[in-house]
Amino acid sequence: MAVGVCSSGEMSKTEACIWLSAGDRATLERWVWDRNTPQKMVWRARIVVLSADRLGVMAITRAIGMSKVTVSRWQERYLAKGIAGLRRDGTRPGRKPPLSAETIQQVVHKTLHEKPVAGTHWSIRKMAAASGLSYTSVQRIWKAHELKPHRMKTFKLSNDKRFVEKVQDIVGLYLDPPDKALVFSVDEKSQIQALDRTQPGLPLKKGRCGTMTHDYKRHGTTTLFAALDVATGKVIGQCMPRHRHQEWLRFLRRIDAETAKHLDVHLIADNYATHKHAKVQAWLKRHKRFHMHFTPTSASWINQVERFFGLITEDRIRCGVFKSVDELVAAIQQYLEHHNVDPKPFVWTASATTILEKVARGRQALESVH
Repeated sequence: MAVGVCSSGEMSKTEACIWLSAGDRATLERWVWDRNTPQKMVWRARIVVLSADRLGVMAITRAIGMSKVTVSRWQERYLAKGIAGLRRDGTRPGRKPPLSAETIQQVVHKTLHEKPVAGTHWSIRKMAAASGLSYTSVQRIWKAHELKPHRMKTFKLSNDKRFVEKVQDIVGLYLDPPDKALVFSVDEKSQIQALDRTQPGLPLKKGRCGTMTHDYKRHGTTTLFAALDVATGKVIGQCMPRHRHQEWLRFLRRIDAETAKHLDVHLIADNYATHKHAKVQAWLKRHKRFHMHFTPTSASWINQVERFFGLITEDRIRCGVFKSVDELVAAIQQYLEHHNVDPKPFVWTASATTILEKVARGRQALESVH
């Protein structure tokens, strides 16, 4: 490739003159005639070839239908970088200069250590107004630093003095249950409301979700007593109008009746006073095969039956419409029967050591903040 600057008498100004080597000309002409060449490569090649044929800028613009600026740009690109310069687009600076590291750090610091006036947390637009940036810039900064001030997770650390002992006991039942024994996770789901809607909703259709009025009519409540067999996932369940020690004793008798008499029964329950009533204690003394294991206070997550309560709430209760308590009880009973046809146990994987280490880290983090 040979290049230079030439002056033409027909042109009003000095223009680039391009001399093509035989190899470059052959390559560029192949681009023009090859049907698989992208169009942008075709007109770039034509600009260079026509320039080498001594056509002026105006003649080239008319021949290929591009502006003078475009023709001059690709002439200069070829002069500077040869054919390689025609293959790729040049990098273009952004319309706005990138944010400085100091600006980014200020937004991050404000997000982490300050709060908006009359607010508990930042929104994108509040931060944009406070920092003088666009909301999209704030959004990019938060995404890059994985900041989500609009989200909040809840936690609860148990203050039970026997926390370690109880965790080791219950996790031991999950991971290494005793021989010739049944392990049940038991609890009550109280105050389940039979809610009817004030107006009928619209059914689900393509492109439209089902509807339900936000207001409702109350028709009473029931309490579901449930015992989840940790090994099989089968649930012994019974609905009762109240959840006093009398109802708890009735449920214990049902568990006794529905389990093999030669097996010990280990019950994992929370610290609700009903479970420790004097009459309950007396019943347990008469039924030696029953053994109670109480969860630490404020640690319902360790009781597996709570996960079952979450399932039945999501699948059958929350979006249900019940015109009476009897209708609600029938729906719950139907769900239990369907669940027990093909039960699946919840698989507990966390060891007691892992749980205790995690809790210790949580306490340490809290103490370091406060």
